[in-house]
Amino acid sequence: MEIFNKPGSKFLWYDFTVRGQRYRGSTKETNEKRADGIAALKFAEACEHSDPLPRRLPTLGRFSARFLEWVESARLKPKTKTYYTDGWGLLSTTAVARMKLDMISNDEAEVLSFPGGGATTNCALRTLRRMLGKAEDWKLIRRAPKIKLVEENSRSIRLTEEYERRLLAGAAQCNWRPRTLERFGAIVVLMRQTGMRNERELFQVCIENIDWDKRTIYVPDSKTVTGIRNVPMSERAYEVLRKLCGSRRHGWLFPSKRTTIGHLTTVAGHFRQARRKAGLPEALVLYCGRHDFGTRLYDRTKNLKLVMAVMGHKDVKSAMRYQLPELELARVALNEGNAAAEQAAK
Repeated sequence: MEIFNKPGSKFLWYDFTVRGQRYRGSTKETNEKRADGIAALKFAEACEHSDPLPRRLPTLGRFSARFLEWVESARLKPKTKTYYTDGWGLLSTTAVARMKLDMISNDEAEVLSFPGGGATTNCALRTLRRMLGKAEDWKLIRRAPKIKLVEENSRSIRLTEEYERRLLAGAAQCNWRPRTLERFGAIVVLMRQTGMRNERELFQVCIENIDWDKRTIYVPDSKTVTGIRNVPMSERAYEVLRKLCGSRRHGWLFPSKRTTIGHLTTVAGHFRQARRKAGLPEALVLYCGRHDFGTRLYDRTKNLKLVMAVMGHKDVKSAMRYQLPELELARVALNEGNAAAEQAAK
């Protein structure tokens, strides 16, 4: 790299070559030391932007094979691996799957649409963001674009007692084996009676963690640290658990030979079938049973701290959604106030 005085210019100039390309220009400095610094920055910038990249970039679809291979071998949690696999399943049917990696930007991501709500869309977008991030790590593109997620609406629908009755009636109309029908019914009841997270907590219950004397279920692993807790059993939950366990004293509460980890991981397909037979809204999912549990618990106790402890909430904002019954109390108070004012006016 050369620093020199160019005739007719009061500034010092730099001149260097990176990978066959010549860079020459003014440092806009007259001090030699500062000019050296400017030239060094120009040199570093030229080196960064001249990193060798593949001349023929793959499409996102072709790149997916390498990405999914990395997902399978990386030290990721099983649920995260499933999340990215599902995300690619959503992306694979869109136009971005046929685009080259360097042509994908946030503009293309913003026009993508997927069946379902915001959570489904964000599953695809998070997967796309991770894929492009790995493409940058592997020197296929210089810089991954910033993919913006969509807003997710919180679940407000509850798996109420009426919905439970209709859902189980719908399940009875499905052509399932008796054991499948019995297990499905137990899961729906336990979701409403324990408020546990379905995939992370309920499906991973070990019989050893059930204390029949104290009537509690110990959750050793959860979404947050506060999720590690003892969940109280109602009488109904106790009866369902006793029937499920039978004479078993150890092992998974919901064992499954179809999964590599040995326990049930999802009943989403069965839930959709039963919901369709029952004519219930598509917004109703199994997780709504947890929402119903929290709402009923707060309605009966008016103790938000208790709700947080029982449900394993870390953030108060997450538990605040169960204060919906307070709206009814406010409505009653307003009506009583209006009635009193009308009476006084007479």
